[in-house]
Amino acid sequence: MGARRCAVWRGVARPAASSRPGRDLCYEPRVTKTVRRRFRTLAASAAVAALSFVSPGAYAQDDVAEPVGQVVQLPAKPGPHWFWLSDVLLHRSALYDGDTGQLLGTITAGSPGVGFTIWPLFPPDHAHVHIPESYFSRGVRGERTDVVTTYDARTLMPVDEIVIPPKRAEYFPGVAPNAISDDGRFIAVFNATPAQSLSIVDLQQKKLAGELQAPGCSLAYAAGPRRFFMLCADGAALVVTLDDQGAQQSATRTPKFFDPEKDPVFESAGRRGSEWTFVSFEGNVHTLDVGSEPAKIGEPWSLLSDADRKEGWRVGGGQPVALHVASGKLYVLMHQGGPDTHKAAGSEIWAYDLAQRKRDWRIGVSNPMAGFLRGQMRLGRETLRDRSVSWLLDHTLPNMGAESLLVTQDPNPVLVVMSLIPPAVTIHDAKTGAVLREVAEPGLSGSVLVAP
Repeated sequence: MGARRCAVWRGVARPAASSRPGRDLCYEPRVTKTVRRRFRTLAASAAVAALSFVSPGAYAQDDVAEPVGQVVQLPAKPGPHWFWLSDVLLHRSALYDGDTGQLLGTITAGSPGVGFTIWPLFPPDHAHVHIPESYFSRGVRGERTDVVTTYDARTLMPVDEIVIPPKRAEYFPGVAPNAISDDGRFIAVFNATPAQSLSIVDLQQKKLAGELQAPGCSLAYAAGPRRFFMLCADGAALVVTLDDQGAQQSATRTPKFFDPEKDPVFESAGRRGSEWTFVSFEGNVHTLDVGSEPAKIGEPWSLLSDADRKEGWRVGGGQPVALHVASGKLYVLMHQGGPDTHKAAGSEIWAYDLAQRKRDWRIGVSNPMAGFLRGQMRLGRETLRDRSVSWLLDHTLPNMGAESLLVTQDPNPVLVVMSLIPPAVTIHDAKTGAVLREVAEPGLSGSVLVAP
């Protein structure tokens, strides 16, 4: 018998129009998505089962008791590859060293179990860490108190706090909820009740300097010693300039520089001097220079070629954009998907030269589930057994992708890549994309990455 044709509708094999009379039905064996999904599940189960055959020697280092009761201080100057990872379930921001993958310390921010937004801020001298926080008198309920807490950057212990209006915005993942002025004097905290405003905190006078109303505008970005800006619902930006007391000196709306209806921009952005670089859902790059009045809007350009668009590549994730200032290299999380998939995890990382407006390289995202299990099983690269099990994990477990990016700003930068499910962090060489190491204990549910 000749080949039969079947139409597929909603995953069900249905008869296709036949060219020969009397042949109305056809049945074609096909591997459906459900079958493939079940196969991947079985393969993943097999991979996990294989871990049970790992020699007890793999856990030898766990037999050594961890010393307790030690009190240490961090160096006065942050390491070039340090980064903070905020965790919404543990309700903390944790400091890691990207050179070793080690956890250096943690700060619990606000009432545990309440809220999502934990975005630490750092003055130029790096002597302190400032975090806007919310506390409730009855744990997860009761009277709310919002504060900006100041922590000693070497001990991570609280040293001061400034009470602010109890209305700071809470949202996930919590990108750009507050910003610190370039000289470290003022902090702007984005409020949403849902009325939108900025609370201006004077760190020098240790008091609330005032509240600036900003209807229709959200988030907070630094723009100079006395300047912040916000993104507005009409595609413009609101640039706010302060006087030396923290009062509003001027508030100017820029012309519309992106289309919020057809092609919104991600909150995640990169800054070079007074210029901010935003990327839209459709992969268009928009720049805004807020160093002068009025702000300067750059000519937009696309990250995607016609071939990329045909293959369905899109930007996605919670914090999908990072920019290295000195090299002018832009890093973006990409995935293949349809419209409105801007929250989808990235399956690849693409690196662009901003001056040339072209892609330098692209790499696949490391398998976060495999990385998570490698950390839990203490798998290394020294033995054939460990390498074999690691290969099995990489090639059988489903790759859930990555949600967040951060690049350090030193001459030899690293690229920090974070996944939510399961929690995993991978450190790459930012110049080549090569994997350097994985963080074994990244927490439970990371939200944002922040560089000190």
